[in-house]
Amino acid sequence: MGRQAISAGAVAVLVLTAGCKAVTVDGAPAGTDGRPKAAATRPPAERTPTVPPPARTPQSPGTPPPVATAAPPTPRPMTLMRAGDHGGQVRELQARLRQIAWFFATPSGTYGPATVSAVKGFQAKRGLPRTGDTDTVTLGKLHDMTREPTRQELYAGGGMPPAPPDERCLTGRVLCIAKSTRTLTWMIDGKAVSTMDVRFGSQYTPTREGTFSVFWKSRHHVSTLYDTAMPYAMFFSGGQAVHYSSDFAARGYSGASHGCVNVRDEKKIARLFAQVRKGDRVVIYK
Repeated sequence: MGRQAISAGAVAVLVLTAGCKAVTVDGAPAGTDGRPKAAATRPPAERTPTVPPPARTPQSPGTPPPVATAAPPTPRPMTLMRAGDHGGQVRELQARLRQIAWFFATPSGTYGPATVSAVKGFQAKRGLPRTGDTDTVTLGKLHDMTREPTRQELYAGGGMPPAPPDERCLTGRVLCIAKSTRTLTWMIDGKAVSTMDVRFGSQYTPTREGTFSVFWKSRHHVSTLYDTAMPYAMFFSGGQAVHYSSDFAARGYSGASHGCVNVRDEKKIARLFAQVRKGDRVVIYK
């Protein structure tokens, strides 16, 4: 045979290199050297990382499941004041009840029948047990509805402790009169001999402030200007005097003087009138 036969295991396709284009062998593009190009590879697609669920702590065999604890019981209200009690706390209670028209008397500091009745009414209005005793719940609700009483409210009927004496009252014989506490203290050489409730003039007829002297005493005096009795009058500035007032004794601080210093305790001012001399000083201050 002139030509050698090509076996079946030999290359099946002959590539002509001179002046020919590359041909495709088995579907793959041929390179410049006649060999098929490798197939292009794509980068693997990005995957969102999967977060594994939180691991559960394995429960030990025989461990009981957690039990929900019950809320602690609400403590019972504690009684703070009751009938028969006395003191400043009772006085404040009365003043607060008076602010909201449950207590109509003047604060006295004594927890009597009027206070029990006022507390019962207040409790009933707010759905609380009508005990008449003031417990923590009752007092808390009362505080929510009222403000802290002033000294004037606490001692609306008088009896306020006297203020510290002005330095002008510390020497000699002095009628020491403090407007802030509505008190007159009779002092001799810096020592208090007696103290009494007083009231003063209104805003239209104010009681003068300053240092004065008693220049006239009149046991059964009657005002010619107002036609009013002024027993035990001790004049210190013009027509203004310290004297007993039956109106003050009857009405308390709901009224006012025309500028004088009114005293409502007749026995106390009678003793004072007997001791005071003409020329003794009168000091009136805030």
